[in-house]
Amino acid sequence: MKRHTNPPVFVISAIVVIGFVLWGVFAPSSVSDASSAANSFITKNFEWLYILSATFFVIFALVLAFSRYGTIRLGPPDSRPEYSTLAWFAMLFTAGMGIGLVYYAVSEPITHFQSPPTGEGSTPAAAERAMNYTFFHWGVHPWAVYIVLGLALGYFAFRKGLPLRPAAALYPLIGERIYGWMGNTVDILAVFGTLFGLATSLGLGGSQVGAGLETLFGIENNAYLQVGIILLITAVAVVSVMVGIDKGIRNLSLINLWLAFALMLFVFFFGPSLDLLNTLASNVGYYLQHLPQMSFETFPGNADAQEWQAGWTLFYWGWWIAWSPFVGMFIARISYGRTIRNFIVGAMFAPVGASFVWLSVFGNSALQKLLADPSNDLAEAGTNTAMFTLIEQLPVGDIFAMLASVLAIVVVVLFFATSSDSGSLVVDILTNGGDPNPKWQQRLFWAVTEGVVAAVLLAAGAVTGADALSALQAASIVTGLPFCIVLLLMCVGIGKALAGERLTPGAEEPGPMSGLRQSYVRVPAAAGARSEDSESDAEQDSTGSSGEKGTSTSSGA
Repeated sequence: MKRHTNPPVFVISAIVVIGFVLWGVFAPSSVSDASSAANSFITKNFEWLYILSATFFVIFALVLAFSRYGTIRLGPPDSRPEYSTLAWFAMLFTAGMGIGLVYYAVSEPITHFQSPPTGEGSTPAAAERAMNYTFFHWGVHPWAVYIVLGLALGYFAFRKGLPLRPAAALYPLIGERIYGWMGNTVDILAVFGTLFGLATSLGLGGSQVGAGLETLFGIENNAYLQVGIILLITAVAVVSVMVGIDKGIRNLSLINLWLAFALMLFVFFFGPSLDLLNTLASNVGYYLQHLPQMSFETFPGNADAQEWQAGWTLFYWGWWIAWSPFVGMFIARISYGRTIRNFIVGAMFAPVGASFVWLSVFGNSALQKLLADPSNDLAEAGTNTAMFTLIEQLPVGDIFAMLASVLAIVVVVLFFATSSDSGSLVVDILTNGGDPNPKWQQRLFWAVTEGVVAAVLLAAGAVTGADALSALQAASIVTGLPFCIVLLLMCVGIGKALAGERLTPGAEEPGPMSGLRQSYVRVPAAAGARSEDSESDAEQDSTGSSGEKGTSTSSGA
């Protein structure tokens, strides 16, 4: 078999995707019913697992960051980061959080404000709790999920010489079976959650951009417009992913970060600026104060609150876990050379801090308008239109409001494009056996496929009246349950592998590798390498240098 392909994962993933799309086209209602039923079953019976696991990941990451293993690098001891801190952060933020923060920054606080799980809604206290719930859903918990998988992949791929694939993180537990059906099953689950999650996001992005165009120019926000927008976003993503990480994804992420920052500053300066600074401090303090309680809250005996939790917290936890292969693998791919401590602290607190500022600016701006006037148009604004409704109400005049709305549309498009291009790269790595530099033909295939999946299901849903994208979203979240178990096993694998590291007392760098590493660097041909590469692999094994394969990441994907 040719290099850059892992046939079982590639073929089975392609068949599953095509089969699901055909099911969605010819029987969208049954897809919606089946996906919703499975999702309801999981949230009802495994609430405890999601709640405990998400909190465990936070504790695990923090303990590991400040342990003696924090100085170990994701690569050889002499490796150094290949991207600047700003570029690294930009790619972290746009891949991991950018999409949802644009989509939910205004609408989620409004929803919790009007219909909180406990207490009276539409009050100042409800506004404070609404921001706290929003912070909780977008705070340290999702990033801890991403960090577990990203750390496992970066450590085992760049330091131990294993392929860059989720199954590799289970090597300490199952050994060579990561190259068999067990490992392939893990990777197929990762492809399923990643690709379908990205396709759903493209559909959501299309609907939000369409809402913006309808608000600005009166263009009807129908399925045809949204399909066109999805194709546009896909085209941008294809160009980005084809030129690679350095010239494509990195530059697009930096551009998007600055545009998003400009949009946030616009809302900040023309909104209640001083009040927003005060509420930001209050929001962070309230969040830190109530974080332990919220992390273990299950609302026993309160059916309404449990229903709210299933629709929001459990939905998010399942969503983050299903998306963890995508974000985790991508942040591992761009974090070569960083220490474990630098990786965890940077990947957890920098994006979370930026998210809190963003949410406070947009969320509190909307909540203050509703507190002043409960009949404000924001009270009836949908998820797609809430951002544009807020911008329209800023005291800047029609021209500047329109320009800000156009900027918001561009930011949404680029956020979805950056997630799409990085997601396409990840899916390709997953299906090629873990090669971090996949062939351009496969990058093109998966970038186009995710756009086609979203466009076809959206069009089919418009014809039949079924919500095919919601079904797709529910289906991807269903993969969160088995992958939650995989993440827990990865924690065990990381702990076992780190216990085999020999650290020099008092030194910032780890000492000589233990024999454990030498057993990891043997990557058999079954991992997807062509037979003629076996000799070079053997040479790498004999020199113990195959872990340096990760140093080639700067060449672009």
